[in-house]
Amino acid sequence: MFMGEYEHQMDVKGRLIVPAKFREELSEHFVITRGLDRCLFGYTMAEWQAIEQKLKALPITKKDARKFMRLFFSGAVEVELDKQGRMNIPANLREYAKLSKECVIVGVSSRIEIWDKTEWQIFYDDTEPHYAEIAEDLIEIDF
Repeated sequence: MFMGEYEHQMDVKGRLIVPAKFREELSEHFVITRGLDRCLFGYTMAEWQAIEQKLKALPITKKDARKFMRLFFSGAVEVELDKQGRMNIPANLREYAKLSKECVIVGVSSRIEIWDKTEWQIFYDDTEPHYAEIAEDLIEIDF
């Protein structure tokens, strides 16, 4: 399980350090792709295969299913960690997520998310005040 929030700087070549706490779970090879809300999603190979199976089950006769699958899979790339624990994020994905030098990597249970720091702060500032309301609207959570 991935959890936590970590700030790292991306270098001019598009390399970003993966938090040490995430490296073991991600292993040397994992998949990143376009996420939702202008961030990138990162998945272990096992989780990627499970998602692929679920998405394969979507009906190709549905226009939105075709659109989503095209964007999701065309943005997907297998990445590997270098000896310094960095991943290389392709230019098209950096552009999609508006990634600049300052990035935030967050753990979201079965995936990681990679955000531009400014975009993350905007998301957080807009969402955090409504945290309890969002939880109430989704499900009954009994902590």
